[in-house]
Formats: sequence, C-alpha cells, structure tokens
Amino acid sequence: MEIKLEKATDADAKSIFDIQIKAFMPLLEKYKDYETNPANETIDRVIMRINNPDGGFFKILVDEILVGAICVYWKAGTTQYWISPMFILPAYQGRGIAQKAMRLVEKMFPQATSWELATILEEERNCYLYEKMGYIKTDLSKKLNERTTLVFYKKIM
Repeated sequence: MEIKLEKATDADAKSIFDIQIKAFMPLLEKYKDYETNPANETIDRVIMRINNPDGGFFKILVDEILVGAICVYWKAGTTQYWISPMFILPAYQGRGIAQKAMRLVEKMFPQATSWELATILEEERNCYLYEKMGYIKTDLSKKLNERTTLVFYKKIM
C-alpha cells in the first residue's frame, strides 16, 4: 500500500468536499456539533482552505486513489503549524493511513517547531492516534455541547 500526499487544487474541491462529508457525517449524527463539524461546512470552505496563502489542503492518496485529505496551516511569521481538518473515507479507516499522512506532512515542513490539532475527547481512537504520534494533550478544551468536548493537542519537534 503506497500512501502519498499531493497538494490539492480547485479541481479537487468537489472530491475533497464529498469525502469530508462521508468521513465526518457519523460524528455529526452522534455528537450533534452543528457549529464545528466539517460535515456541516460548505464547499466554499474547502476552496478557501485549498487557496489559503498560509497553508493548504493535501490529498491523501492510497495506491493513487483519493481516500482523504489533510489541511495544514501556520501562523504567519512563526514556525507553529496546525492540522485541521484531517479525514479518511470510512472504508479506509483503521489501516494506518492517517498515521502515515501525519508523518509525511511533518516531513514536508521541517521548519515547524510545533504542530497543533484538536479532536473530540469522546473519540478515544482519535485521541489514541495523536498520543501515539507524540502529541500531548494541552490544558485547553472547549465544551461544544452536552455530548461533546473538543480537546487540543500539541507536539514539539
């Protein structure tokens, strides 16, 4: 299984948008976090991420098949990098693809001194993945509703 990242373009927006909805819809239905869940975003938000001058969307390809995406951005003039969102089609989850994509993106930006991300506390598999990748839970969290808490992670390089 060959996993690689490619910079997304406007031509990829619809495909990325469709995968984003498929990947996040189960979480939206489970947690009802309508304000923050990427399944509730518009395609315009995907296009904005693709064209962000301080970041970009990268397609996650497995054997040349588009199976997900990872969005990276940075605070201008700093070496602090942020991942948000990252997603994999449900049929491809649990195969180590997200882990490999994160390693690849970290290698693409060797100037980064730290990486940050947020995830749902109640999604133990996500938290486990990030902790396994060397991310440390910060003291920052945000209660989204009675079912959901967003927790923040940071990895110092």
